[in-house]
Amino acid sequence: MNVYYYRLLLSSGRVRAGIAQLSVERDASARMWLEKNFDAVVLHLYRLPGWLAETQRSLSHLIKPNIRPAELSGMLRDLAVMTSAGIPVLEALRAVANEVGGGRASNAARLARRLLEELDAGASLSDAFSRYPDAFPETVRNLVMIGDETGTMDEMLGEAADHIERISKMTADTRQALIYPAFVFSAIFAAGGFWIYYVIPNLADLFKQMNAKLPPLTIAVMAGAEWLIAHIGLILMGLVVAAFVAWVSWRYSRSFRRAIHYTLHKLPIAKTIMFSSGLAFFTEYMSLLIKSGVDMVSSLQVMERAMQDEYYRDRIIAMRQVMERGDRVSAAMRQVGGFPSMMVRMIGVGEETGTLDSQFARLSAEYSLRLQRLITNLSEIIKPVVVLLAGGMFVFLIVALLLPVYDLVQQAITGPQF
Repeated sequence: MNVYYYRLLLSSGRVRAGIAQLSVERDASARMWLEKNFDAVVLHLYRLPGWLAETQRSLSHLIKPNIRPAELSGMLRDLAVMTSAGIPVLEALRAVANEVGGGRASNAARLARRLLEELDAGASLSDAFSRYPDAFPETVRNLVMIGDETGTMDEMLGEAADHIERISKMTADTRQALIYPAFVFSAIFAAGGFWIYYVIPNLADLFKQMNAKLPPLTIAVMAGAEWLIAHIGLILMGLVVAAFVAWVSWRYSRSFRRAIHYTLHKLPIAKTIMFSSGLAFFTEYMSLLIKSGVDMVSSLQVMERAMQDEYYRDRIIAMRQVMERGDRVSAAMRQVGGFPSMMVRMIGVGEETGTLDSQFARLSAEYSLRLQRLITNLSEIIKPVVVLLAGGMFVFLIVALLLPVYDLVQQAITGPQF
């Protein structure tokens, strides 16, 4: 998909400029698409360089995402209900495109309008969906393609809606466990910043005026606070640069993502979360693809593109290579490693009995349940740990700063009277 900056002369005589993401290979095709869809003459057309186009896509998706998962699942479910009732897909899309919420078109309505523009230009429904990879995940696009080829579009849209809801629930459960510690740590850092910027400098001035003899811990804390205040600009700039470099590395460097994921799979608590979430994600996708009639090798090819965890993506690639030589799924899993013996055994039974999709569905439900229980238990464990950390910081501040103040007050009270 290429990104173009364009200036158009509309039939009304006005000039319109903007940026468009188009799934075309030639600039001439982009020019024809713009002239047809806007009924205008192209005055200027410029294809953005690859790095600039990727930056524009990233920023636009970060600032204003195409559609949220809940909206996407609702849109797909509405399309599934209407098409199952005998309404043609085009009419169903027009109905979604005309929806208005809060006085303006919803994200689903805007996305439906873009799909209608692709269909009016002669694209098939699966092609129209594939031209918006930022809005529709890989699995949804494959299900729509299967529905387009087999004439079971209503069933595939319903399966896609269910799939989006299940994946969204997994993500929401994981994020929910992080809300409380994130809030508490934010409060701790805010309080720490207030102490460093305002309280400690005032206490340092008080100690200097009274020529107080301070313990080494208090001297170290005041020196550290003074250094932080003096270099706060450089520190903030360094944090911003480090965050930007980390974001760029995460987005564009697979080796960086692989290193992070492999490290997480070795850490005590993180490896349990990565294990359960990765297997729940893998079995959920595989069950859906196999149930839809996709062969095993093609399903693994889809999984290579859909899997975010590089640890399991490497194993999926190795599994596909083993299966292309003629081995079975369970044998490939056993040979590649990284999959629990229970899972390998159940997949083997599914291959023998022809119930591979059912076995993947059972495994998906089991690992999703394990992930939910794990997150619930971790959230309960994290709460007292966070409270202990906050209490430890409070005790540290008392020992380092408030006890010297208390000693000064005591000396002032018990000092010589004149």
